[in-house]
Amino acid sequence: MDLLRSLPLGLYLEQPITWLHHLDPRVKLVWLTSFLLAPVLANPQWRIGLVLFLFVLTVAAAIPLRVWRTQMGWLLVVSTTLLCVTAIAPDGLSVNHQPRLPAHEIAFVSEPAPADPDAEPNPWYDPFGWFKPGPPAAETAPPLPQPTDYDYVLFEKGNVQMTRRSLDLGLRIGTLFFTLLYSTNLFLLTTASEEITAGLEDFMSPLRRFNVPVTEISLTLTLSLRFIPLVLEEIQNLIRSVRTRAINWKKLGFRGTTKVWLAVVERLLENLLLRAEQISSAMIVRGFTTPQDHRVQWHELRLKRRDWTAIAVLVVFWIVRLRWGWEV
Repeated sequence: MDLLRSLPLGLYLEQPITWLHHLDPRVKLVWLTSFLLAPVLANPQWRIGLVLFLFVLTVAAAIPLRVWRTQMGWLLVVSTTLLCVTAIAPDGLSVNHQPRLPAHEIAFVSEPAPADPDAEPNPWYDPFGWFKPGPPAAETAPPLPQPTDYDYVLFEKGNVQMTRRSLDLGLRIGTLFFTLLYSTNLFLLTTASEEITAGLEDFMSPLRRFNVPVTEISLTLTLSLRFIPLVLEEIQNLIRSVRTRAINWKKLGFRGTTKVWLAVVERLLENLLLRAEQISSAMIVRGFTTPQDHRVQWHELRLKRRDWTAIAVLVVFWIVRLRWGWEV
């Protein structure tokens, strides 16, 4: 097992280099924010179109199929499962639906009429009026045809029922789950960690007027992103070390198993603290004092022709969203 290569999300694609890799990280951050905000208060057609747009963007970027299969295959399965389960689940509406017109238009419910004092008395053989014939039954009107083909229940068979509201909720949850995770993964797939921190630092640069340590924040974010592979490597080495010892977990029992894994976690923390100390020692040896004095410019942030094209497409994207994408 290689944790550095088998993670379902968050891996950076080093090869091949696509045109998405060459875009400015600030432009990609704005696009990612648009993908996260566009589904809010959007209609189902817009949500489905957004999912298709992400697929078209992935195909146009010529991302290899192996990346789709290893990283995004399970995401499509989970989103489809959420859609199906929510579509057949109860929609949560506790409203008793009834026809607009009464079933018997002629027979109206009214209070009983007062007894007529001049009415004919009952005969001697039926003093209580048990054998008196009742009132004639009202004639039932034939059912009126529906003016439209609207039906709230779309599918019903046995205990399985799909309504318009449940289908709308299923589309909402499935597409939202897919859009949020897939757009974020596509951004991480084509953007290096140094580019992410450089773009965030450029966006946060106006905060320097309020004495916010923007450079220190970006340096901390860069070090944390660089530290994640080290954490995965330590976890992977410890898991392999436990496997090679062929421990019989059944004989250890619950208490013994807990002691072993607590020792593994303790060793993991010691290794991570040792790695952090080594990184700080390396920075001190190289004369690092402050981020301002030892600032490393990883990437040159300059908008090119492809970036301006992406910005123009983004403007069209939001015009279409604000014009036709609202939920009715």
